Amino acid sequence: MPADAELRARIQEHWDASERNDFAAEHAIYADAAILDYPQSGERFRGRAAIQGQRGGHAAERHFTVRRISGGGALWVSECVITYDGAPTHSVSIMELDPDTGEVVHETQYFADPFPPAPDRAALAEAIPE
Repeated sequence: MPADAELRARIQEHWDASERNDFAAEHAIYADAAILDYPQSGERFRGRAAIQGQRGGHAAERHFTVRRISGGGALWVSECVITYDGAPTHSVSIMELDPDTGEVVHETQYFADPFPPAPDRAALAEAIPE
C-alpha cells in the first residue's frame, strides 16, 4: 500500500479535480469495479464508469471545499462542503482503499443540509471557523 502521505495527496487531488470539473482526474482514484453508495437515497453505483456517469450529468454549478481529510492505510474520511448552485450541503465521504493499489474500492457518501443553531444552546456553543 502506498504511504499515508501519498494516499492523502491522492484524495486531496480527487477533491481538487472535482472542483475543477476535471472528470478524468476526479475518477482516476477509483478501481474499475469500485462501488459508491448514497445511503440517504438508497442508490448504489457499481464501477468507475457508472460513478463518473452519474456525476458527469449534474446540471447544478458545484464547488467543493474540503474541511478535513482523516485516516490512514485502507480507510479515509473526507469532510467537505459541496455547494450546489450556491446552496451549501455538508458531506462526509468514507473511502475504503485496496491495500495493494491504493485505489478506492468502496465509497459511502452522506449529505446533510445546514440548519440554524438553536437559541437555547447559544451560551454553550461557538461558531465553527470557516
